[in-house]
Amino acid sequence: MSLVLQLRNERAEINTKIQALAKIEADGGSLTAEQLGQFTELEAQFNAVTDKLARAEAAERLAAASAVPLTESAQGITGPPGGHVSGPFTPPKVKGAEVAQMVRLLAGAQGNPMAAAQMAQQGGFDPGIAMALGTVTPGAGGVLVPTNYSRDLIEALRPASVIRSMGVRSLPLNNGNLTMPRITGNTVVTYIGTEEDIQLTGMTFGNTKLSAKKAAALVPVANDLIRMSGVSPDVDSLVVNDLVTSCGLSQDLHFIRSNGGGGLLPKGLRYWALAHNVITAPKGASLTTLQAVEMFLGKLMLRVESANVNMKQCGWLMNPRELRWLESLRDGNGNKAYPEIAAGKLKGYPYAVTTQIPVNLGAAGNETEIYFANFADLMIGEEMSLVIDISKEASYTDANGKVVSTFQRDESLIRVIAEHDFGPRHVESVVVAIGVDWGKDM
Repeated sequence: MSLVLQLRNERAEINTKIQALAKIEADGGSLTAEQLGQFTELEAQFNAVTDKLARAEAAERLAAASAVPLTESAQGITGPPGGHVSGPFTPPKVKGAEVAQMVRLLAGAQGNPMAAAQMAQQGGFDPGIAMALGTVTPGAGGVLVPTNYSRDLIEALRPASVIRSMGVRSLPLNNGNLTMPRITGNTVVTYIGTEEDIQLTGMTFGNTKLSAKKAAALVPVANDLIRMSGVSPDVDSLVVNDLVTSCGLSQDLHFIRSNGGGGLLPKGLRYWALAHNVITAPKGASLTTLQAVEMFLGKLMLRVESANVNMKQCGWLMNPRELRWLESLRDGNGNKAYPEIAAGKLKGYPYAVTTQIPVNLGAAGNETEIYFANFADLMIGEEMSLVIDISKEASYTDANGKVVSTFQRDESLIRVIAEHDFGPRHVESVVVAIGVDWGKDM
């Protein structure tokens, strides 16, 4: 183990003792003279180790800066936890690559963080990866991904999640909570005559409160990828793609249609929408002309416009079935009713499609929903850290409900835990069309 990792572990042990003493007073007790002396001594040890650690880290950075790249071919992970990963290497350019490398190292070390840290150090990985893997507290339930690595992975989620791709704001949660003020009533401006008093008027405010909800994603990864050698951008890209695809689909499902689950789940757009902003779509005999479709889509937009919402970042969310049906509509001359769909817009606003909006709703099991919202008013509050864990023996249930053994499939099951919440600053900015059966026969 490197000196840096040893010092980090030593400092963590000292801090545990300090926190135990501090908890006595936090719980209303008082420290004895012996405990006060012990606290002072531990504080001095903590500061001394911190100073020594800073020098060791500086020396490690200087050594890394002056290192000469290896020229031999990569040999990869050889054997169990005592194996190694060797170069040559080029800096990874894939967003979230460091998280992918942590996953591969943990898998190669059979889930042992300390062995994975040694492999990272010997294999020429980023020093931060070795530090993160080497400072795990036993029993913590996984490896805490450093904030800078997590931020890259969260940024990679933007194109993988339709909600994020539409421009929803991402804000950090402070100790698991975020409160955002919102205007619920505007200042009233009045005209007055001679010798009349100005009436006292002003804005009224409310709050949107977000609190951390724990989301866990299970991502199976083929061990063939993990066995591939070195720091390979191609392999990292494949692992990152699996991670962001699974996390992105899960977030879209909950941010769009989750009912809040008694405070354990985020509440999605469908249940944030005000009752008068949930509108039943025309169908059957009432859906006989293009004019009926035009009137209905205009009605959705008007609900947002009537709430004095800034319309610059509005857009649509729908299932691909509805988009293809709208794309196939023709006017009386046989021209496309919505040619702008080819340019990524509908009625002048961008759209995104996702199968996370189901098409089996309603009594007949063939209905879906269409959303129109001001995405600049929507917020994702998130803890800027992730926890990853890995198992080669666990089982999981696939999309078809079949139980799969990772051992039999020669896979590793990655568990990614994140904490976040979702909500609008102004609930008037969300409109939902329900009972949409357009394209049910496609």
